[in-house]
Amino acid sequence: MTPVPSPALERRVRVAARALSHHGLVQAWGHCSARIDDEHFLVCAPRPMGRIAVGEAGTVVHVAQPLPDGVLGEVRIHQQVYRQRPDVGGVCRVMPPKLVALSTLGIVPSPRHGVGAFNAACRFWQDPRLLRDDGLAAELVAHLGDAPALVMRANGAVTVGGSIEMAAGFAWCLEDAARIEHDVRAIGASAEVDACRLTPDEIGLRQVSSGRVFERLWDHMCGSDPEAIEAEAQFPAPAWGTA
Repeated sequence: MTPVPSPALERRVRVAARALSHHGLVQAWGHCSARIDDEHFLVCAPRPMGRIAVGEAGTVVHVAQPLPDGVLGEVRIHQQVYRQRPDVGGVCRVMPPKLVALSTLGIVPSPRHGVGAFNAACRFWQDPRLLRDDGLAAELVAHLGDAPALVMRANGAVTVGGSIEMAAGFAWCLEDAARIEHDVRAIGASAEVDACRLTPDEIGLRQVSSGRVFERLWDHMCGSDPEAIEAEAQFPAPAWGTA
């Protein structure tokens, strides 16, 4: 039987979708989802995320069955994440502009500043094709491994977290790291650029979520959304992945 998602989960998915759009992390394309149980998740409505209306329902998807009618083809990435990563409660498929620009050169943002350390384990996927094949989606998620993010060459990124709020937060941090990467490369000589990464010890010291780090980021991302309810958002401990 297909479960009925709670009103709170529906709201959280809509709020995340609009937050990603509001901060320029998606444009006409992109989608986000939240886990319901071991076999099902809720994905946002299949249209530009900033256009998703208050109260607009998403779609429940089974992790191991064909995608329902009307669900976007790359939602099979979400299926594979939830099948392979039981720790994941939320997935974001995003198109951050600075990150996409760097990806065309095969560059993943280096951990150079505070939130840049959060995605230090980020993986890189060479294939620029859309992920509309179950086998290819499974390969991509296997390549993601235990990381919170994966950059797709010339094709955006996938971020994951213990909740949809954490996945969206990792997406924001990934684009901020791309912003810093772009600026550093614009002003620094090659030797300086290579040398100014955080060390492994420094990365470990900055991978801290206490002090309401992600809660404050979430407030920044969606505090003005008409459906945002602070008490509904969830912030489990981050999985930083293996760098």
